[in-house]
Amino acid sequence: MNQILTDAQSLHDEIITNRRTIHQFAEIGFDLPQTYAYIFNKLTEYGYQPKKVGKMGITCLAGKPGRTILLRADMDALPMAEESGASFAAVNGHCHSCGHDCHSAMLLGAAKLLKQRENELHGTVKFMFQPAEEIMGGAKDMLDNGILENPKVDMALGLHIITGNTFSKTGRICCIHHCVAVSGDAVKITVHGKDAHGSLPENGVDAIHIAAHIILALEELTARELPMEQDSIVLVGRIAGGTTCNSVAGEAVLEVSIRTNSPKEREFLLKRVEEIAVGVAATFRGCATVEHLYGVPPLVNPEPELQEFQSYLREMLPRESVADCPKMGGSEDFTMLAEKVPAVFLQLGVGSIEEGYTLGPHQPAMRVNESALPIGTAVYAQCAMRWLENHNS
Repeated sequence: MNQILTDAQSLHDEIITNRRTIHQFAEIGFDLPQTYAYIFNKLTEYGYQPKKVGKMGITCLAGKPGRTILLRADMDALPMAEESGASFAAVNGHCHSCGHDCHSAMLLGAAKLLKQRENELHGTVKFMFQPAEEIMGGAKDMLDNGILENPKVDMALGLHIITGNTFSKTGRICCIHHCVAVSGDAVKITVHGKDAHGSLPENGVDAIHIAAHIILALEELTARELPMEQDSIVLVGRIAGGTTCNSVAGEAVLEVSIRTNSPKEREFLLKRVEEIAVGVAATFRGCATVEHLYGVPPLVNPEPELQEFQSYLREMLPRESVADCPKMGGSEDFTMLAEKVPAVFLQLGVGSIEEGYTLGPHQPAMRVNESALPIGTAVYAQCAMRWLENHNS
């Protein structure tokens, strides 16, 4: 067995303890006081001098001056009550059903392992523990506060667990070519009409009626205005308006999710959503304002770098454990790093349907096979050591 994998397996109990502790905290967004303190203190215990970056990010360094690879894990949970039934389940109304507790625990394990091997590093490893991935704000905050500088980052690696499908076999490294994750944008449309009594609708401008027409018009975008091969989604996930059933509503709010695998189509869809909302509202004597709440472009793995990391992983794992897999359906703000530096994003299987793990990310009863987590630690460490060896010689 590869020595890095052996060393990572020896940290099994500690990695699981770290994961379960962070799991119980289940804090969201930038509000991560317990999670932040736990990871910061663990890094200090391992011999690092961690530093705060931005609102709630953490970084530290291992190695010596030279080219630098960044290893990233996210820390935040989701605002939904946990239903896993685990003895260590969160009880604060939030839960780690996207696996960020696993990501943080695996990267903590890699930090410990690489500290023990620091004299073997041919350059610098920069660790990035990131808040607020779920609200697409954490990566930007850390970028704005210099995470890619001092020392300058030359390569970045991210790792995400995957479960609840046919290819997420425990311990399998899933490599996605080209588009890893689609873009993710949230748009708020506020329709402005005019209140009136329900018996005198002619005196009002019905914002709910306008909102309904906007929804129908948005459906035409993917059906009529984009090529069939584009995997694009325009979804109205929330609508609110009116105060009573016998009044004409003067205001209605729509929240729209836009996803696509093409930067060009992303720009087109954002433009068309605004044009449709404003145009339809005007047709029915109202008006609409459109606010872009947040968004990230598609995440794309550069092929040469992906193949390079695959070769490192096949030195450590059986060939069948490093497999090509289909792209993710969700979005990832790791893409904001990938816009600045070469970056590769991998997935780690932590339970397939065939193994009895039927629920995927963002489901409150999701479970993971924790035996895969030391493999994730080894992935971080192996890729960092081999990349530095090849790019600092």
